[in-house]
Amino acid sequence: MELRRLLFFALLAIAAKVWYGCTESRGNQEAKNAASGMVLVSAGTLHTVVPYTETPSTHSLKAFYIDKSPVTVADFQKFATQKGYVTDAEKFGNSPVFDVDQQGWAMADSVSYLYPLGKKKGYKAQANHPVTQVSWQDAKCYCESQDKRLPTDAEWEFAAKSGQERYPNLYSWGNQMKEGGKFKTNYSQGTVPESNTQEDGFLYPSPVGQFGANPIGLTDMGGNVWQWCADDIAPTPAEAEEDTSMRKVLRGGSFLCDPKVCHGFRVEGRSASTPETGLPHVGFRCVKEAKN
Repeated sequence: MELRRLLFFALLAIAAKVWYGCTESRGNQEAKNAASGMVLVSAGTLHTVVPYTETPSTHSLKAFYIDKSPVTVADFQKFATQKGYVTDAEKFGNSPVFDVDQQGWAMADSVSYLYPLGKKKGYKAQANHPVTQVSWQDAKCYCESQDKRLPTDAEWEFAAKSGQERYPNLYSWGNQMKEGGKFKTNYSQGTVPESNTQEDGFLYPSPVGQFGANPIGLTDMGGNVWQWCADDIAPTPAEAEEDTSMRKVLRGGSFLCDPKVCHGFRVEGRSASTPETGLPHVGFRCVKEAKN
């Protein structure tokens, strides 16, 4: 009996040595995250403004990893297939869509992340496009399945500013929607909602990374699709007239935004929506803490 106990503790000791010997160093963990499509944002202080009031605000942030690009249709489809996951839009049976022919918003049936305008419209989302028609709740479930989470409002903005405490530019890439004659993001050219001349090549979402990356390597940090954040935000007075429920923060602007009307592309730009709502111009990306 005593010999058996000694053997047991000896095996525990060997197992402990193997476990600690396999513990990844910070450098190896950073390499792993880079390989899995995440970028490290170092700890720092975000200088920003409070929504609606525009009063100065600061946030001390720990280091974190953030997805290089928004979650794609292919990423989400793999998750949904493996988990048997059904999105809020699929449960409801309908969801809001922007009808370019009718030049306005309407409810459409048979909407899903694969058919973000509804099956009748015939538009199928491409595998390398950012997934849309996913609610905040859907996005949260996806991130948790990857051992990640949604970014906070402050984390998203700090990443958009490339982790710079005194960021000098209007957008994540610079100060112009076009630089050197090239579009820097997917947005609406023309006049919303009457027309989109598609000079950037897209009427709907574009492939993630289509327009390049910011200085730390993040794509789509302005335009293409709005992105869910973890934070609650109160409705504006106008929104509260119809629905007083709390919203969730959205960041980044989208392909539907016209800079003359909607300027969400700015690194300090925000919008919001209710957490159960899916939309054809809203997606997300995930983050996770950087371990020391």
